Amino acid sequence: MDRLPEDAPPGPPPATGRRLTSWFYLGSFLLTILWTWSAGALMAGDDTRLVPWPDDLWSRPGAWLEGLPYALGVLLILGAHEMGHYVACRLYRVDATLPLFLPAPNPFGTFGAVIRIRSPFPSRRALFDVGVAGPIAGFLVALPIVLYGLARSTAGGESPEGSVALNSCLLLDFLFPRFFAPEASPIHLHPAFVAGWLGLFVTSLNLIPLAQLDGGHMLYAISPGIHERWSRVMLVAMSAVGAATGGYHLVLFAIIFAIAGIRHPRTLDDAEPLGAGRWLIALLALVIFVLTFIAAPFQFG
Repeated sequence: MDRLPEDAPPGPPPATGRRLTSWFYLGSFLLTILWTWSAGALMAGDDTRLVPWPDDLWSRPGAWLEGLPYALGVLLILGAHEMGHYVACRLYRVDATLPLFLPAPNPFGTFGAVIRIRSPFPSRRALFDVGVAGPIAGFLVALPIVLYGLARSTAGGESPEGSVALNSCLLLDFLFPRFFAPEASPIHLHPAFVAGWLGLFVTSLNLIPLAQLDGGHMLYAISPGIHERWSRVMLVAMSAVGAATGGYHLVLFAIIFAIAGIRHPRTLDDAEPLGAGRWLIALLALVIFVLTFIAAPFQFG
């Protein structure tokens, strides 16, 4: 996910400001490593505490080893997504920051990652390529991590009290029968699978065609005239789907964008068409969105 500037970018920050920013980015990255690693260790032990900062992990070194696949998976997926945006920005000479990882005291250990784009896009083609590069890169990394996690997940036993089940999507509905018999229940999910699941979930959220989400960038690049009207439709649709399914993150997203606004800044050349090749890529992104969309991510046992 990235946000475009409304006006021309300011001049480069002073050296002191750049150093402070660099330390902030590094600190956020290191804290994200610690929190995701801790979250993965809890998942490996079927611990459902909401804040991944348990004191007893320090006395159980083996737990950290078990949590490493989750932390690595999350960092690789989020990093691939944002670096997809960043590399595309560099190719088009668009000024953008490096990815900022967002640590969070929640069961996943993170709120994701973002980059900030500090200059206008030269054309709709550039906007489209930057917007689509992140979700596709993240998806391509998330898919093998999902497969790795499924291969190491196990069936049988009992679900721990107060456990949280991760809801499926069309892609996972297709994959699960390839690894487990239909009657297999419950399934103890490997932490790497949870990392891949989170990657699919983040990919689908970013592909929503709304405002300045990645899907919104792509929609504006396809048709600037349709973008704002469709974004208004999406606000209503997300609210309705979220309320009907219990996916209250969709309702929250709709409220945030209703307040923050759904306008999209113009590119320097809004008249340039995309071309047939990018329409095919847009269709691929739509397929990925449909396959990975999860209306209500959790079930609480």
